[in-house]
Amino acid sequence: MISPLLANIYLHWFDALFHGPQGPARWGEAKLVRYADDMVILAREWTAGLTAYVESKLEGKFELTINREKTRVVDVREESLDFLGYTFRYDRDLGGERKRYLNVFPSKKAVAREREQLRQMTSVHQCHIPIPTLIDRLNRQLRGWGRYFSYGYPRGAWWEIDWFVRGRLIRHLQRRSQKPFRPPKGVGWYEHIQSFGLRVLTQSASRQRPVHA
Repeated sequence: MISPLLANIYLHWFDALFHGPQGPARWGEAKLVRYADDMVILAREWTAGLTAYVESKLEGKFELTINREKTRVVDVREESLDFLGYTFRYDRDLGGERKRYLNVFPSKKAVAREREQLRQMTSVHQCHIPIPTLIDRLNRQLRGWGRYFSYGYPRGAWWEIDWFVRGRLIRHLQRRSQKPFRPPKGVGWYEHIQSFGLRVLTQSASRQRPVHA
């Protein structure tokens, strides 16, 4: 598998051709968004000429192989698009207006990967780790994930991750003790978990206005 660094070096020349005088950026008003070997090409109208250009350059000039299973033409007005962990989708205005807005949020795969990472961090194999150390590691993981997925409208995904990590931490505490673990008298589970200093993603959410289409 080619490394992201090598992909960036090699495909830099494709970027230059795409945006050059003879490229689709000029004659097709297309835009190229690329990260390593993952890319999205944006155009108001997809044409056979665009397809021919991309295939001839990537598979012809650069002798690369296009992954046909992952490559498709999407009308974002009708379908969703996943790219770099985000889902892009037009939805109806939540205020009841007839307008639509571009909803951008963490994809289902991105949320599933984060849940699996948190599951591994709170598994039975981690019971030897002191709780302050475990909380610190969880907070670093949540902070990094939350910062990356802070664009658009991530609050729903943030809430799901907050709920999941609290549940995992409760099970972890119960697993570490020979007797059933309970919070102090008069203290609920949520309050007790937060007393450890666990990061809450939804507390850092800010109000955002939708972009209407």
